[in-house]
Amino acid sequence: MKIDIRKMRYFITVAEELNFRRAAERLRMAQPPLSQEIRKLEDELGVQLFHRTKRMVELTDAGKIFLEGAQQTLFQFEKAIKETQLAAEGKIGNVIVGFVDSTEIVIEVLNKFRARFPKIHLTLCEMTTEQQLKALYEKQIHIGFIRSKQNNETLATEVCCEEALRLVLHQDHPLVTLPEIPLQLIRNEPFIMFPRHLGPNFYDLIISYFWDHGVNLNVVQEAIQMQTIVNLVATGMGVSVVPSSVESYKRSGVTYKKIKETTPKVSLYVGWRQDETSTAVDHFLTIVREVYSNSQLNHHE
Repeated sequence: MKIDIRKMRYFITVAEELNFRRAAERLRMAQPPLSQEIRKLEDELGVQLFHRTKRMVELTDAGKIFLEGAQQTLFQFEKAIKETQLAAEGKIGNVIVGFVDSTEIVIEVLNKFRARFPKIHLTLCEMTTEQQLKALYEKQIHIGFIRSKQNNETLATEVCCEEALRLVLHQDHPLVTLPEIPLQLIRNEPFIMFPRHLGPNFYDLIISYFWDHGVNLNVVQEAIQMQTIVNLVATGMGVSVVPSSVESYKRSGVTYKKIKETTPKVSLYVGWRQDETSTAVDHFLTIVREVYSNSQLNHHE
């Protein structure tokens, strides 16, 4: 049996008013057509919903049961319409975000997005660049914060942050007294690095930078995450180099130092699928661009 939502709305209005004239006024229609529609509804259901006399209208027992169900159905129907409209506007939904490390710009983007779109659920996944790329290709995440430029038929990227490199040393290392450290002074130091296959672009940039300054790194240990690298430096295992944003990770036992030679810019990219249609993802990218633009303005001031 199919029941017209319009008839259901008519019935609920009459049940609330218990008066056909007042119900017709609320519905902005004439009374005779309203009475006819209620009769049709009763015929479709095969039950009487109202007791009618010249003086009063009241719900039958069957009418009371139907009213409860009709109100719930109408509420769910109107809720579904509203949520569909909000989803189309990108105001509700779910956005799954991958990130290599929690840089300040990533944290600022997430905070602004939550403030502006509180009904959109954010799912955060800490992943390497290579893991995020795989997840983007397989549609397991919507957005990735990665250290690799990708522009092809499937993926698009934009720079969202540019950083310098910083040396990270144990707090008791003899070189920490220098304001800036020349690369030649760490040429024989045990070095902690991340595996190349987890971020080949970033890895090659660092290796090339040191190689161009005559330093062949003595890699003694590999670690996947930047914070893990910093923690290993704190144990005295060696020295390392990290993007400047990692300085916000205040780990006791380590010191971050500027490199005397000019360092290359380390780019963080935001990546997404070219065929992405989610309006919520569009809103997320808009905020990424706002934050990056503001950071550029502040940098130039």
